Order: sequence, then C-alpha cells, then structure tokens
Amino acid sequence: MSRTGLLASLGRSWWVLVVYGVIAVLFGISAFVWPGSTAVAIAWAFGVMALAEGLISAFALFRKDVTVSKGWLALYAIASIAFGIMAILHPLAVAGILLLLLAVWLVIAGIWRIVLAIRVRKEIEGEWLIALSGVLAIALGVMFFVHPAAGLVTVALWIGVVALIYGVLQIIAGFRLRKLAKAF
Repeated sequence: MSRTGLLASLGRSWWVLVVYGVIAVLFGISAFVWPGSTAVAIAWAFGVMALAEGLISAFALFRKDVTVSKGWLALYAIASIAFGIMAILHPLAVAGILLLLLAVWLVIAGIWRIVLAIRVRKEIEGEWLIALSGVLAIALGVMFFVHPAAGLVTVALWIGVVALIYGVLQIIAGFRLRKLAKAF
C-alpha cells in the first residue's frame, strides 16, 4: 500500500481515535470523582481479563497443536481462573493485596537503588539522584503499607491522570489524522 493509500485509509478511521480518547477522558474524570470505586473497578476488570485468559487456556489444553507444555498451560489456566474469580467476587480485597505487593516491590526497589548509588558513586556524577529515588520509593512503599486505603486512592488518581493525558492525546491525534486525510 502506498503512503497516500495508507494515510487515506487511516484518515477514514480518525473517529476511532477520538472515541478512544473520549472514553479515556471520561474514565480519567471518573477516577477523580470516585477514586475508591475506580480502584475496585480496575481490580474487577483485571479479574474479568484473568478469568477469560484462564478459560481460554483451559480450552487450549484439549487442542493437539499447543506449542507450550500442557503442565505449564494447566498451571496458568488454574492460576488465572482462581485469580479471576477472587478479583470478581472480592475486588476490594484483591486491590488491597495488589497494593501491598506494589508496596513490597517499592521497598525492595528503593533498597536496590540506594545500593546501586553507593556502588556507582565513583564512576558517575549525580548518583545521589539514584539514591534519592530509592529513598522516595521506600517512603511510598511504607506509606502504602501504613495507609493502604489512601494508597488505593492515590494509585487510582494517578491512573486517572494518565487516562486524561492519554485521552486528550488520542483526541488530538484523531482530529489531526482527519485533517491530514482531507488533504489527500
């Protein structure tokens, strides 16, 4: 397909980007208005996706052309179905557990960054920035442990910010694509 043909084809679909953008902006706004519900909804959505993947993987166990080990596929199917059911039935608890896992990761990552900064201090300048990022990661992880509800709200708000930015960029891209397509 030529470049003009590609642009014309993409130009006919400009509205898809705008629709995605509007949905993302609406989601971002809802994350600000209802951050607690957003965190629960995200955990529930992960549950639905995990359940779907688990069921698809379970059905794949009965196919002859599966390229991965059936044992690993069965383990993946069981884990996905179990997580999916838990997240659908108890999304707040799953969101809390995921936040605690994030907190553990932040503390470990923070310690690693501080150790890295100490080890590379003679080879690079600005190693204190690496150490500072480690301290901030540890502080955030500890805050998530101490105040998990506030942590869930904070994560939901950040997801809302990202969704808003993404949505605005999609809308801009859609209208620019429309304008570009009209030129051809």
